[in-house]
Amino acid sequence: MRNHPRPALFLAALLAGLTPALGPLPASAPALAQEAGQLRPPEGAVRIVNRTGQPATALHAVRSGRTDWGSNLLNRGPLPNNAGFTLRPNAEAGCRFDIRLVLEDGRESLARDQDICANRQLELHTASAAAPPTPSVAQARPNPQARNVSTGTGFVVAPDRVLTNQHVVAGCDRILARAPDGRWLAAVPPAQVDAALDLSILRIPGNPGPALSFRAGPAVRRGEGVVAYGFPLTGLLSADPKLTRGEINALGGIRNDQNNFQISAEVQPGNSGGPLLDMQGHVVGVVVAKLDSRRVQNVDNVNFAVKGEAAQAFLRRAGLSFQTAESRGPERSAADVGDIANRSTVLLRCER
Repeated sequence: MRNHPRPALFLAALLAGLTPALGPLPASAPALAQEAGQLRPPEGAVRIVNRTGQPATALHAVRSGRTDWGSNLLNRGPLPNNAGFTLRPNAEAGCRFDIRLVLEDGRESLARDQDICANRQLELHTASAAAPPTPSVAQARPNPQARNVSTGTGFVVAPDRVLTNQHVVAGCDRILARAPDGRWLAAVPPAQVDAALDLSILRIPGNPGPALSFRAGPAVRRGEGVVAYGFPLTGLLSADPKLTRGEINALGGIRNDQNNFQISAEVQPGNSGGPLLDMQGHVVGVVVAKLDSRRVQNVDNVNFAVKGEAAQAFLRRAGLSFQTAESRGPERSAADVGDIANRSTVLLRCER
């Protein structure tokens, strides 16, 4: 193997699970094969094509679930419009990657959770509007003198928006969120609420984390594996989030409530409001309750989650845009799903 001209960049790309080419390749590069009018990358490589209409000053490609974008792979200057950049994936890096182009005007073009084993050429077309500079948000501090404190879980569904259960935040004088990076951020009232679904949207400035994607299809089936993620029994158990794996037991809840799933992933007080994810890391529900075995004899481990479709309908009624993704292809490990959930799940503290 010949030496790479930028050893530090090469090492960073290897850590991201990619081996970069030596520079951008024009869309008409003769080294690329052509089949049925479509350009193909060389065997075993992945090609990222800029179709945004302007040059890109940065390209990032990292394994899905990472909390950072790693190094800029454009070590030899901008990637022109209609030009491609070829990567050779590390065989041990898996198939799912997040791709990001940063354009000259500050806009971004994102392609998340891409299966690069099935699709060896990825074209990035649209770009989001350039985000205004985010003002610094001062950290909040828990009030040790609060008379009554309870905790729950929430997860990011849009910029500075966190979804949780309504019962987690009902009657709170003050709501704080502990972000995955350890910061305490204060929710800004009022919350948006759907009492019938037991859901609430909190506005929490300060970027508590990236938004999770809701499952767009196929329809959830009984027996599918799921992961519940959250903060049960805070103060008794460790302060870090907990992962519980289980299955979809039934497509209805208590008294045949069609807004809920019954799940075998065991939940405890504090899990309420946390994400229920499928085995590709997409949200299929919001953990809401468990059947109290002290009140219902001879019943154990019966748990419920608000269906993802019901939660999406609530977000639409609230005027929020959110991300969706198809759940197709090979499943991830529970550990990988937990990594995806971790960067977007927050501990909620209700002070009264």
